[in-house]
Order: sequence, then C-alpha cells, then structure tokens
Amino acid sequence: MTRSVAESLDALLAEHAELEGRLADPDVHSDPVAARKLGRRYAELAPIALTARELDGLRSDLAAAKELAKEDSSFAEEADELAARIPSVEAKLTELLLPRDPHDSADVVMEIKSGEGGEESALFAGDLLRMYLRFAERQGWRTELLDEVRSDLNGHKDATVAIKGRGEGPDGVWAKLKFEGGVHRVQRVPVTESQGRIHTSAAGVLVYPEAEDVEVEIDEKDLRVDVFRSSGKGGQSVNTTDSAVRITHLPTGVVVSCQNERSQLQNKARAMQVLRSRLQAIAEEQAAQNASDARRSQIRTVDRSERIRTYNFPENRISDHRVNYKAYNLDQVLDGDLDGVLKALAEADRAERLGQQG
Repeated sequence: MTRSVAESLDALLAEHAELEGRLADPDVHSDPVAARKLGRRYAELAPIALTARELDGLRSDLAAAKELAKEDSSFAEEADELAARIPSVEAKLTELLLPRDPHDSADVVMEIKSGEGGEESALFAGDLLRMYLRFAERQGWRTELLDEVRSDLNGHKDATVAIKGRGEGPDGVWAKLKFEGGVHRVQRVPVTESQGRIHTSAAGVLVYPEAEDVEVEIDEKDLRVDVFRSSGKGGQSVNTTDSAVRITHLPTGVVVSCQNERSQLQNKARAMQVLRSRLQAIAEEQAAQNASDARRSQIRTVDRSERIRTYNFPENRISDHRVNYKAYNLDQVLDGDLDGVLKALAEADRAERLGQQG
C-alpha cells in the first residue's frame, strides 16, 4: 500500500468513526434528509472499515504466530495459513478504496422513447418499460409511472418512470441501472408485418440519478408552465379538466410533462422532480466534458446515438455490444431477469477502474 493510499484509508476510517458518532446523536435524526445522507455515507464506508480491521487483525495474528513459531514449530503452519489469507484481503481493500460513483446510492428517473420504426418501435419501447418494471419488482424496489404517451396498438411512444430502492446499503438503483442509457435495438417479426419478414427498429433509454431538492436550484423565472388536458391511447382524453402539466426550462430548452396524477398540483410536483434530475445530469455531463481527469465511473458517458444492445427474437438472443456479452435467454430477460447482463457490465467497469488505479 502506497503512502497516499494509506493516508486516504486513514482519512476514510476517521470519517467512518465520526459518522458513527453523529448517527448516535438523536438530534441528527430530527432532519430525515440529512440523516439519510449520513446513513448512506456510513453504509458506503462500513465495508472499508470492516475489511481494514480484518486486515489489521490478520497481520497482528501473523506477527504473533511467527514469534511463537520460534519456540514452538506447531505455530508455523498457522503462520503460513494466515500469510496465505492476507493477499486476498489486501486485494479486497484495494478494490473498496477505488473511487466510487457518487450517485451509486441514488434512486433514478428513467425515460423510454420510441424511435424510428413507427408502431413497432412503440411496442418495443413498451416491452422495455415492462422489462425494467419487472426487474424493479424482483429487486423489491418501488416504481412510479410519472408520464406516458401510448400508441394506437397500446405501445409506448414515451414513458417516464421513477424507480426507488429500499434505502439500505451503499448501492441503490443507480448502481444497477446506470449503464442502461443508450439505443436499444430489436430484431423480430412485427405484429404489423403480414409477410413474416424480420424488421429492425430501436428505442432509446435515458437514465439519470434522481436529484434531491437541495442539489439543483431552479429559478421560477426560468420556467414556462403550461397546463393541458390529459390524453390516453391515441390522443383520447382521459380527464375532463386541464390537470396535465408541461414545464419548459427556458435556459436549457428541457421540456418535461406529467399527466398521470389526478391534480394539476401533483403533476407539477412530479414534473419538477424529473426536471431537477434532468438538469443535474446535464450539469454533470458538462462538467465531465470540461474536466481532463473526469472518470467514466463518476458519470455515464454512453453516447446516446450508439446502439448498446440488441434483442434478437428469432434466436432468443440478447447481445450487449459494449462488453461483448451474449446470452440466449431473451424471454427471461424481457421478464425482468437482467442479472446476467448487468453483472457483465459491472465487472467490466470494475476491471477498468482497477486498471486505471494501477
């Protein structure tokens, strides 16, 4: 362990001890937002503290066993066993000390948009929405559909969903889904195809960490708020009042709409939630572009024009082109079993970060 890494470890262990003391103070929990942030940071540091203590214990036991082995050879075997365990614990600690994505514990907002391909693209976008909802259900997460625009065949031209984790541990929804942003391509025979020919179409997925109110400041003067009547499939009105809300952030041109809540006030609150997250993502992407030492692990930099994944129905195959992942369980994936492809993406990211650290 280099001197700089040792100093970093000492600082993190000191922070862990300080957080432990603060979280034991009842006054801290009078502010739930602040307490939650402290708790998440404490959960991030806990594995580091635990592994560091394990390593210190092994080294201390090894030193004692070597000393005892000088007088009693039976301790030599124990010393060898302890020495053999130390490298794996050191490697684990090194990995834990790698720079983390600051949003790994965050919830996310996900947008799914149909692309070229007309009705088939909208149907595929609907398949993707169901896939992520089923995956969230398997994880025990909560989902909230903030906005949707249906197509004539009940696909989705556009859908926005908030996905919230259980709030426990250092890794939240973002840690799992942060690599899902990009263009997803489908190859299959559309329901609208009478000749049985395979078509290729695509849908786009945008995913970004959900911003908390304190993270993004929005000036009301920079907003244009329009209200309109909610519409359902094929433009059919589903509400007799103008309760749907569209918010335009004038400086950036970002437009967010929400129509799934019953009241105009609720729809505006949900739309502001999405807007904050969009603006935070834009600001961080700009910062990453401007910083020469910006790490990919700290901000998703997937080119949204790039086709990141293909869903091939005739072969029941899913392929992720970024990590050369391929599996023949597409039916299970679309039912929410994303563990295989997400694990491959996470391992590739881990390997890259370890390489950069070295």
